[in-house]
Amino acid sequence: MPGTCTVVIPTLNEENNIVNMAKTLREMYPDFKVMFMDDNSTDRSKELIDGLNDPLTIMVVRKPEERGLAASVFQGILECGTDYFMTFDCDFQHPPEVLGKMYDEMEKGCDLCIGTRDDRTAMGFTRWFGSWVFTIFADLYLMWHRKPVSKDVMSGLIAARTDVFVPVIKDNWDGLEMQGWKVLLDLLKFGPRDLKISSVHYIFNKREVGESHISDKVVYTTFHQCGCVGRALAKVYAKVKHLDVRFGARCSALLSS
Repeated sequence: MPGTCTVVIPTLNEENNIVNMAKTLREMYPDFKVMFMDDNSTDRSKELIDGLNDPLTIMVVRKPEERGLAASVFQGILECGTDYFMTFDCDFQHPPEVLGKMYDEMEKGCDLCIGTRDDRTAMGFTRWFGSWVFTIFADLYLMWHRKPVSKDVMSGLIAARTDVFVPVIKDNWDGLEMQGWKVLLDLLKFGPRDLKISSVHYIFNKREVGESHISDKVVYTTFHQCGCVGRALAKVYAKVKHLDVRFGARCSALLSS
């Protein structure tokens, strides 16, 4: 029997993309559940999704004190209730057609399938260079701890087995970077060393509409995920950039729900 799957999509003020994304995924993958994890959008995102009246397309509006992209994704993984989960962006920079290939990899018995970007020029030079530097730094950290590495550890496009990673998330909840963007890095960092990992390559697209939510805090939190050296670099970066890094709650209530 084919495995069930949920596409987990973190959102914040994506009214220009969200209906098109929902309809595209449901048309291409009618058996998949689409779960938008919304970080308290102030636009019409929830109204638009509710208007679709589709039982397999849902929006979870998260508590204001628990905001954070990674926190949204982790909550979605815990609540999805399907055999597999996939993480996906709402801005069409991830091509929807790649999800079918990743699902096939999961059905072959993989624990984790990573969407690996072949051409990242759509990111712009600064973001591309930063991603390249972080990939090297993060891979060195993972290798030091004898954990699996990836050619694109910064990827936000992954598919994985829920039964493998729900316990990982629950057991390491206090160590997860809830305000960060790099969910894959934490899953590799805290996951088993013997994961069966595959990859599917794709071309990273330009955002169709709306604005990117990338900020200096993303750089800070990515450094912060990489052990004591990374936290030291994050501290220096925050000081140089004059960042307020007093982030919010750790969403501990989710574990008791």
